[in-house]
Amino acid sequence: MILIIGNILALLISVALGAIGVRFLLNPRVAAEGYGVPAGSDGGSAYLSAKGARDISVALLGVVLVCFGGAHATGLFMLVMALIPLADAVIVTRNGGRRSIVLGVHFSTAVLVLIDSVLLLLS
Repeated sequence: MILIIGNILALLISVALGAIGVRFLLNPRVAAEGYGVPAGSDGGSAYLSAKGARDISVALLGVVLVCFGGAHATGLFMLVMALIPLADAVIVTRNGGRRSIVLGVHFSTAVLVLIDSVLLLLS
């Protein structure tokens, strides 16, 4: 049962990350606002699009690991992947982002990914 919950949670996290990536490709300014640091007036859409493409790639890797990699590999991947929202929290904080986004989006995501990692590694 723990494995099923862990796999479902890993899939949901991966799909959500993929959706965030698509959002960065389709509407980078709005996505940057949701991230917690608005895009500057000088553009930066190339960097935001690159972030979107990378998010989609990482999301697809998560899906592939759930489907073909086994619980241990997926659990380790999720453990490493937890560094992404932790780094995002630091980036948003250092750039004057709102504390509600730091805690409510990035830190809570890191905790969720860490919980999923533990579930998968214990299964």
